[in-house]
Amino acid sequence: MSPRSITKPTAGTAAALLLVSGAGLLTGCGAQTTSAAGARTVAAQAAAQHSRLEQPMKTTAADWKPLADALGRTGTVMNGTVYRIPLPRKDLTVTTQDTTIKPGLSLGGYATFAKYHDGTMLMGDLAVTEDELPKVTDALQAAGIEQTALHKHLLQQTPAVWWTHIHAMGDPVKLAHGLKSALAATATPPGSPPPATQPSINLDTAGIDKALGRKGTADGGIYKFTIARQNTINDGTHVLPAALGLTTGINFQPLGGDNAAINGDFVMTAPEVQKVIQALRKGNIDIVELHNHSLDEQPRLFYLHFWATADGVTLAKALRPALNATALAPAS
Repeated sequence: MSPRSITKPTAGTAAALLLVSGAGLLTGCGAQTTSAAGARTVAAQAAAQHSRLEQPMKTTAADWKPLADALGRTGTVMNGTVYRIPLPRKDLTVTTQDTTIKPGLSLGGYATFAKYHDGTMLMGDLAVTEDELPKVTDALQAAGIEQTALHKHLLQQTPAVWWTHIHAMGDPVKLAHGLKSALAATATPPGSPPPATQPSINLDTAGIDKALGRKGTADGGIYKFTIARQNTINDGTHVLPAALGLTTGINFQPLGGDNAAINGDFVMTAPEVQKVIQALRKGNIDIVELHNHSLDEQPRLFYLHFWATADGVTLAKALRPALNATALAPAS
C-alpha cells in the first residue's frame, strides 16, 4: 500500500509529552486545561489528516467493463464504489475433520477493485493448492502485484490449500492482466452467473439470526454474515471501503439435523485480539489462524480464522460474545 503520511514522535518528543503530562497531574486545574487543549489539538490533526485522504470514486458496472473484459470475469459493484469479483474454488473437494467443505464455506477467493484519483486499487484473497502456490507467487511478483499475507482458513485438510492476500495500485486493465496470469497458474474455474434459486438451508436460521443479533444471507447452500467495523480504515493515503475485504465473515454450512460447520474470520484491532480468542475458546470454537491481510492500514487490523461443528444455534450463541468484543458496525 501507499506509504504512511503520519510522522512518528521522536524519543525526545515522547519524553517531553510525558513531562508535560506529569506536570499537569501535579498542577491540578492547569492539568485539565493542558489536557483539554491537547485533546483538541489531536482531534484537529486527525480531522486534517482525514480530509487529505483520497476517497474512493463512485462507479457503475459500465466503468469496470474494460477490466472485466481483460480478466475474462465479471463482478458486482458493492456500495457504489468497490467492484468485487468472486473466485471460488469449485473445482476442489476439500475435507477437514471428516467434513467435506462446500466452496462457499471456506474456499471462496475474491478480487476487489476501487478507483481513486491517483489510480485503481486491487485487494483480494486467492485460494491456491500447495502445488499451485509457487507458480502463483512467481506470476504475481512478475506482474508487480504484492502478496501481503499467506495463511490457511482450515486446520488439517486434504488437499492442502493456502490463501494469499494481494494488493496493487495502478491501471485497472494492467491489474486485470496481472491477476489473470496468476489465476492461469491455478485450476480456478471460470466465473458463472449465480443460480436463479438458492439451495435450501437446513438450519434454524431464525434462531441463528436471533443469537447473533443480525440477519444472515443464504448463498450457495451456506448461511453467511458479513459485518463491517464502526471505524474508518485508511492506508495513510486512501480511505479503504469495508467491501475491499475489511469485514468479519461468519459462515454456517449445514451438516444435517440442525448441525453446522462454522468457518470465517474476525477483523480486530490489537486490543480486541485476546478478548476474541478467549470468547471463542470459552465456546469451544477452535482457533485456526491469526494474521494480517494488509501491510499498512490504520488502525492496524488483525484477522482470526476459526472452526467448529455443533448445533447451529449453539454455535451462534458461542460466537456472539466474540462479536461483542469487537467494534463492529451496528446491525441494520
